[in-house]
Amino acid sequence: MPDIQSDIDPDSGSRLPLPRREDLPAAAREIFDQLAGPDTRSLVGLYGPGGLRLHSPELAAIAQPLNRYLRWETGLPGAIREIAILVTARAHDCQFEWAQHEPAALAEGVSRETIEAIRGGGPVDGLDEAGAATIALGRELFEAHRVSAATYARAHAAFGTRGLVDLVSLMGMYAATAALLAAFDVQLRPGQQARLPKREGPKT
Repeated sequence: MPDIQSDIDPDSGSRLPLPRREDLPAAAREIFDQLAGPDTRSLVGLYGPGGLRLHSPELAAIAQPLNRYLRWETGLPGAIREIAILVTARAHDCQFEWAQHEPAALAEGVSRETIEAIRGGGPVDGLDEAGAATIALGRELFEAHRVSAATYARAHAAFGTRGLVDLVSLMGMYAATAALLAAFDVQLRPGQQARLPKREGPKT
């Protein structure tokens, strides 16, 4: 049976309509303004996880400062942040997340070689050590659902205790975002193309 897209709102590009400012409580209106305003740091404004969370204003109020901290205030280099997000997007086959963050990764100086290794699941030998440690950590975390002692030691050596806690929490936040995007079937923005090759589904 073909996919039925009749439940996709044409304005929001997802199963939920765009939030309306007038329907929100005062605290959530501040978040709306942050997402919709010209100085927003969001890559997609209301067209993505930020807009979806506003349908649960209390959730949005809790998530917004956590998102701000994990994306901008941990002290992790921007390149590592974007590598962590791309690894998470690849593990969850999240086309929307990947489409926004591949350009962001390039802007932060992540090499094409590193991006292609993440996209295709290729080896990390020869990549920058911090980036390679991040990729290895994310792959084990999301694919094996455990982290080996060797991979943990490598990541801990690269980032220290606080940095590693923040890095894993960043990955966890984007895994939760991938689930949100999948459940509400958020579509790529106009002009964007799917950048992740399809992988085989689970064998039954």
